[in-house]
Amino acid sequence: MDFGLPTGEIVWLLALMLGGGFVMGVLAGLLGIGGGGIMVPILYELFSAMGVEEAVLMHMCVGTSLAVIMPTSMRSFYSHKAKGAVDMDIIRTMAVPVVVGVVIGTLIARYSDNNVLTAIWAGAATVMSLKLYFGRESWKLGDHIPGNPLRAAYGLFVGAISTLMSIGGGAFITMMMTLYGRPIHQAVGTSSGFGPIIAIPGTLGFIWAGWGVAGTPPGSLGYVSLLSVLIIVPASVLAAPLGVRLAHGISRRKLEFAFATFLALVAVRFFATLI
Repeated sequence: MDFGLPTGEIVWLLALMLGGGFVMGVLAGLLGIGGGGIMVPILYELFSAMGVEEAVLMHMCVGTSLAVIMPTSMRSFYSHKAKGAVDMDIIRTMAVPVVVGVVIGTLIARYSDNNVLTAIWAGAATVMSLKLYFGRESWKLGDHIPGNPLRAAYGLFVGAISTLMSIGGGAFITMMMTLYGRPIHQAVGTSSGFGPIIAIPGTLGFIWAGWGVAGTPPGSLGYVSLLSVLIIVPASVLAAPLGVRLAHGISRRKLEFAFATFLALVAVRFFATLI
C-alpha cells in the first residue's frame, strides 16, 4: 500500500500505533474506559499525517477505535469477572437501551460532518476531564441505583455518546455506579462489560456509514482502518490484564489526574481545529 510517506515516517507512525495500543489496553483494564480516549487522538494525528481527507478524518478515528475496543474490552471484562468485580444485573438491565443508543449514535455520525463529530468529542472530553479533576469518591446521589425508566434513559445516552466518542462507555457507567455508593473496583469491572456491547454494533455501524465513501485510507472497510486494527489490537489485548492488576492493587488518583490533563489538552486541540 502506498501511503505517500517516507519509510522512516511510516515506521514512526507504526511504532506510535503499537505504543498507543499498549497504553489503550492498560487504561481499558485500569479505568474501564475502553481506551478510545487515548486512541482517537493518536489516530487523529496518524491519519492526518497520512493525508486522510478532513471530511472523513474524525469518522475514521472513531470507527477504527471502536473496532480496536472490541477485543480489548472483552479481555478486560473477562479479567474483571474472574476477580468477582462485575455486577451482571446492571449489564443485563442496561444492555438493550445501550445498544439502541449505539444505533442512534451511528445515525448521528452517518449524517453529520467532520466538524460536528469533532465538536461532540471535544465537548464530552472537556466534561470528562473536569469530572476526573474535581470529582471525589465522597460525592453521592443515593444508596441505590435507580431502576427504569431512568436507568434505560441513561443507557440510551451512554450508548449514543460512547459511540460518537469511541470510549466504550466505561467513564459514564463508572461515574453512575460510584455516585450511588458502589465500590470503585466493582464500578470499573462492571463498566468494562459495556465495551463489547457498544463496540460490536458501533463498529458494524461505522462500516455501514462509511461504505463507498471517498477519501478513506487504503485498507479500510467503511470508516474502519483494518490495517490500523491489525497493528493496534495485539498490543492492547496483551496489555489489558496488566491494567486490571493495577486497578486492583493501587490508588487511581494520580493516573486519573494525568488522564484528565491529557483529555483537556486534546479537547483544546480539537476545539482549535473548529476555529
